[in-house]
Amino acid sequence: MYISLPAHPQTQGKIERYHRSMKNVLKLDNYYNPVELKQAIKMFVQYYNNQRYHESLKNLTPDIYFGRDHKLLQRRQEIRNNTMKQRRKWYIENKLNLLKSLS
Repeated sequence: MYISLPAHPQTQGKIERYHRSMKNVLKLDNYYNPVELKQAIKMFVQYYNNQRYHESLKNLTPDIYFGRDHKLLQRRQEIRNNTMKQRRKWYIENKLNLLKSLS
């Protein structure tokens, strides 16, 4: 649960966004008793705080607080580099094929 400072609209906006996210997830199911709803809210809060990617954390999960960010960012860079190599290769091959067909 968030507590905002009085007369601080920035914090209030963050809380509004959090509530909208929670509402969008919780409205996907029907809850037949309060216990089910409380459990769903608890699961959402757990996901929101610990598993979701945070834009302010370079689109990483809060794992960065445990020193795992270096491995994740390194893996992303490897994937990006491999993707760029594949694109270059595809571009060169297609450009050569196009030049051959024009000749």
